[in-house]
Amino acid sequence: MNSAVPTSLVRPPVSPHALHAAGELLRALSAPHRLAIVLELAEGTRCVHELVASLGISQSLTSQHLRVLRTSGLVVGVRTGKEIAYSLADAHVAHIARDAMTHGSEPKSLPGGQRRNSKQRKEMLHRNSAAVRH
Repeated sequence: MNSAVPTSLVRPPVSPHALHAAGELLRALSAPHRLAIVLELAEGTRCVHELVASLGISQSLTSQHLRVLRTSGLVVGVRTGKEIAYSLADAHVAHIARDAMTHGSEPKSLPGGQRRNSKQRKEMLHRNSAAVRH
């Protein structure tokens, strides 16, 4: 009898570099305002004044959080005249932020150990995204 694990189930080891990069990404998203900025940018490109208006935080605080997100490579800015238009570096960032919001909003467990189905998760994500914008 062969006791070897099938090669399709063997995962390559995770590199220390990849672990460090993932930790830095999560650190950059760890502040609620930065998470809210990412969720807002997931809807489209925004200038600082638009983020200030939609999130209800000061211009200086918004700029500080954008600096962290830019330094982490999660957000990019393109100057257009006197303003800088910010957008997400890639769609993965939005997925991570939305998944975090969904996971954070779910109760620890449902009765009988049930899990939410995909329709329930999508509805919760939609409610969370709308709440962040308002």
